[in-house]
Amino acid sequence: MTEQIISNVRGNLGHITLNRPKALNALTHEMCAELTRLLLEWEKDDKIGAVLIDGAGDRGFCAGGDVILLHDSGKAGDDRAEQFWREEYALNELIQRYSKPYITLIDGVVMGGGVGLSVHGQHRIAGDNTLFAMPETGIGYFPDVGGTYFLPRLGLDIGQWLGLTGARLKTAEALEIGVANGYIPSDKHEWFIKALGEADLDGSDNAVIAVLDKFHEKGPMDADLPAALTAFNEKDVPSILNALDGMSGEWAEKQAANLRKKSPLALSVTFEAIKRGLDLSFKEAMTQELDLSLNFLKTQDFYEGIRAQLIDKDRNPKWSHESAEAVTDEQVDRLFKTTANPPLKFLN
Repeated sequence: MTEQIISNVRGNLGHITLNRPKALNALTHEMCAELTRLLLEWEKDDKIGAVLIDGAGDRGFCAGGDVILLHDSGKAGDDRAEQFWREEYALNELIQRYSKPYITLIDGVVMGGGVGLSVHGQHRIAGDNTLFAMPETGIGYFPDVGGTYFLPRLGLDIGQWLGLTGARLKTAEALEIGVANGYIPSDKHEWFIKALGEADLDGSDNAVIAVLDKFHEKGPMDADLPAALTAFNEKDVPSILNALDGMSGEWAEKQAANLRKKSPLALSVTFEAIKRGLDLSFKEAMTQELDLSLNFLKTQDFYEGIRAQLIDKDRNPKWSHESAEAVTDEQVDRLFKTTANPPLKFLN
C-alpha cells in the first residue's frame, strides 16, 4: 500500500486516483506496483464491473515517471531503473489486454508514464485541459511505455511527428488524432464517476457506454493538422529535416527548429523504433523497449538531457552528436541490442 495511490470501490466500479498532485502525479515504482496489485485483484473480483483511473489535483492526470531515479540509478550502476521499467512495462501490457472496461480521465498533463496508463485502455476521456505529449527525445531518450507500438498506429506521419518532436496536443487535437476517444467537460467528471458507481456495471463495455452516452459531448474538434505533416513520412531524420526546410510556412519552420534542439541520437533511435513498432505485437514492442531503455542508460545523451532539463535546468544540453546526419546506422543498431536478462516478464 502507498499513500501515492487512493483506491476505493463505488458500487461495481473500482476507482483509482493517482495522488501526487504536487508532482503532477508522476509515477514512482511503488505506484506502479500498487496499480498492478489493484488491477489484478479487481480483474478476478466478480463484483467489479469496470475500473476508472484519474489524477489528484487540477493540473494533471500523470506527467510521466520518476526520471531523476532513472538518472541516479544509471549513474550508480544499480538495478533501480531496470526494476522500475520491468514493473511499469508489465503494467502497460496488463492494461492493454485488461479483460474489464478500463477508463481514464486524461484531463490536464498526460505525458510519458501517464500516456502508458491511458492510451492502451478502451476508454480515454479528455477534459477541457488535456495536454498530451511524449517529450522524451528532449531528455536524450525515446517514447517508451508502449509508445513504439501506439504511435505508428496513429499513422506513421503523425506518430513520427509526436514521437520525434514531443508535440503537445490539446483537447481538440487529442480527439482528432484519436489519443482520446471521448470528451466530457472537466466540471462533469465527478458526476460521471458518481454515475458509474451507481450503475449496474457487469464487466461489459455496453454497461459503461450506457453511462458514457449520458455525459459524452462532441467536444472541441477544431484541430487543423497541417499538410506539412507529410514531411514526417520521409525515410530518416535528416530527410525529414530536409523536407521541412523545403516547405514554406511557420509550422514547418517551427518543427525543424524544434527537432534540431533534441538529441540527434535519441531522434534517430526513436525514428527506427517507431518504424519497427508497426510490425510488432504489443508484447514484442514492450520487450524491445526494455532493451532500448537499458541501452540508453549507457549513453551520454540520457544523462545530459536530464541534467539540462531537470537538474541544472540550464536548457543547454551538450549532445553526443552535432546533428542527425552525424549519427551512424551502427550507433542506432547498438541501442536495439538484446540486453535484458531475463527478457521482460509479463503478468499473464
